[in-house]
Amino acid sequence: MEKGNRYVRSFRDLDVYKMASNLTSSIFEITKRFPKEEMYSLTDQVRRSSRSVGAQIAEAWGKRRYEKHFISKLTDADAEQLETQHWIEVALNCQYISVVERNALIEQCNYIGKMIYSMIAKSKMFCSGGTQSETDH
Repeated sequence: MEKGNRYVRSFRDLDVYKMASNLTSSIFEITKRFPKEEMYSLTDQVRRSSRSVGAQIAEAWGKRRYEKHFISKLTDADAEQLETQHWIEVALNCQYISVVERNALIEQCNYIGKMIYSMIAKSKMFCSGGTQSETDH
């Protein structure tokens, strides 16, 4: 388990959550440069999907008493990071971002996806014990 169970007291302590937050910030900064006509389409979509990755991880943490629900929420987080990858590709195809920016963002997404997969594979470690502290929420 990430940092061992005794060190992870909140979803905010998870490295994967921190990485998802960094991805969200990167996406937000890059999309500020997108054309105004994309505000309610591409800009909105990629911001929404990138924000949802961290939100789903937080929800998974809240549902870790129930392993199937924990896994389901992590699966949703992984789907959101994959959707984010799609929108990043669209942004590249529209020439709103450079290949270097695309590669850096996709690398972040892929790493988050691997971390999520690892959490799913080790779900029993996250879900065992069943104790939640006040800092969980």
